[in-house]
Amino acid sequence: MSDHPEAPVAPVEAYEPPYYVAVFTTVRSQDQSGYSETNARMEDLVKDVPGFLGMDHAQTPGGLGITVGYFRDADALTEWRNNAEHRAAQQRGRAEWYQSYTLHVARVERSHGFVRAGVPQGPTAG
Repeated sequence: MSDHPEAPVAPVEAYEPPYYVAVFTTVRSQDQSGYSETNARMEDLVKDVPGFLGMDHAQTPGGLGITVGYFRDADALTEWRNNAEHRAAQQRGRAEWYQSYTLHVARVERSHGFVRAGVPQGPTAG
């Protein structure tokens, strides 16, 4: 979801399973008026959901976007899904911003990570 180029380039850390992921894959339409502002608001809003663990984003040059949201449990994911502002943004997305999208929700059973020695991580990376 992020259009913030200053965000550090590092994946969300591997958490102790189980936890949940929501994988949102999109192709955007030509009309993106208001998208950046709404996107930024959604990124701020989801951080207030108890059990929200983080979010990864990727965008291909051809226009395919992928956002993966990580949630500690199904209740956290349900709270985000049912948030009134998020619901309104979803409706606007279907009406204006997306040509198509898919949403996949899964329970993570295994998780691990790797960081090369000497490579700066987190907010100080860059």
